[in-house]
Amino acid sequence: ITDRHFSPTFCYAKWYHTTIYLQTGETHSCYHPAPHKIDVDELLTNPSALHNTKHKKLERKMMLEGKQPEGCQYCWNIENMGKDYVSDRHIRSASIHSEDRLKEIKFNPWDFDVNPEYIEVSFGNECNFRCGYCHPKASSRYHAEIRQHGPYDMSKNHRCDVDWFKVYEEETNPYVRAWWKWWPEVSKTLNILRVTGGEPTIQKSTYRLFEELEKEPKPNLELNVNSNLGGKEKQLEKFTDGVNSLISQNKIKHFKLFTSVDTWNERAEYIRDGLDLEVFERNLDYFLTNTTAPVTFMITFNLFSVTTFQTLLEKILEWRQKYNDINSGRWQRIHFDTPYLKEPLQYDINILPKEDYIPYMESHLQFIKDNMQEGSKVHFSEIEYEKFRRVVDYMKNTTYDENKLMEGRRDFWNYFKEQDRRRGNDFEATFPEMTEFFELCRKEANG
Repeated sequence: ITDRHFSPTFCYAKWYHTTIYLQTGETHSCYHPAPHKIDVDELLTNPSALHNTKHKKLERKMMLEGKQPEGCQYCWNIENMGKDYVSDRHIRSASIHSEDRLKEIKFNPWDFDVNPEYIEVSFGNECNFRCGYCHPKASSRYHAEIRQHGPYDMSKNHRCDVDWFKVYEEETNPYVRAWWKWWPEVSKTLNILRVTGGEPTIQKSTYRLFEELEKEPKPNLELNVNSNLGGKEKQLEKFTDGVNSLISQNKIKHFKLFTSVDTWNERAEYIRDGLDLEVFERNLDYFLTNTTAPVTFMITFNLFSVTTFQTLLEKILEWRQKYNDINSGRWQRIHFDTPYLKEPLQYDINILPKEDYIPYMESHLQFIKDNMQEGSKVHFSEIEYEKFRRVVDYMKNTTYDENKLMEGRRDFWNYFKEQDRRRGNDFEATFPEMTEFFELCRKEANG
């Protein structure tokens, strides 16, 4: 699919996929290369430079010449392991391959401007949450906390310092202006648009997007939105009404809502500061009751999820019982995914003592297996089982060297003791079964 006769290092994503962080003026075409800066001056004459940056064009040129761009090292490492290992380069390319796209790349100059078929865009960092594993770039509340109290004392401060980057206000952002100049052209070829944040339901650009789609429908467009479902009731109703109008009038092809929660009860609220589960369930119910759209739970599986993940699995079954309609064509409305977190290190499951915590993981996996009754509208699927089994295997098979392990545990103690002080939380009271681990981290931090 990557057409090795054309180039052995070719990747469609470099041309046809993009993530754009308008609040900081950065972009990349997949999550493996670090985001790079967009030249704001170039946007004055070419708004497509939000994606078609000089940096990406040079990487495309390298790929056309059979060279390996340094930012894509993740995939080169996978491929160097042998022909049996499939990198994301091959997976992404296979998913969007077409002869028309291949011809467009082959028969145009290497530096031509291309309209992507998939865009993930963040209009701003305005957010009512300050999740610790997030970043001040993506959360205005987290950004404000660092401004007020200063950075956390960490081994690597890049997630906890705000002096090395600029965040633009949504209403005066030159990158947002360029987006709306580019929209009439790029929307012609767009298949999937995913709006992330910050929190899109409280950002003005989200509603302008709805207005643009009302005026100029895109019947081939799948629109996805990430939301923490933690907004005020009236705001969520406005958002839901906008979505419902687009769906009911066939202004778009499909709509999907993505939300996040990592366990349940007060532990979930500890992980995602700002989360109120009563508000979350109220908003979830309103959205599912008033639209036909599905909801996918993006479970950022981290060390705080390990001991009580089953409580969330039980809620998922409860929601499936309530909202699934087995008689309809698209009856599964509650989806979930379990990607494991690797950064920041203080949240990584692999800094836990494995002999104490793997039994919890095996128990959760068994719970999924025990609830896989085919034909029932509340069962777990084989793919959900396999995805979580990979998380369990990842924990079983990953061993950090002593330096990385100690770094993670020192950072855990320093970060969460300070976070508790700033936010009025108490991790030892919230996770009493983890007391021995907390004590272990304290000893590492204090020598």
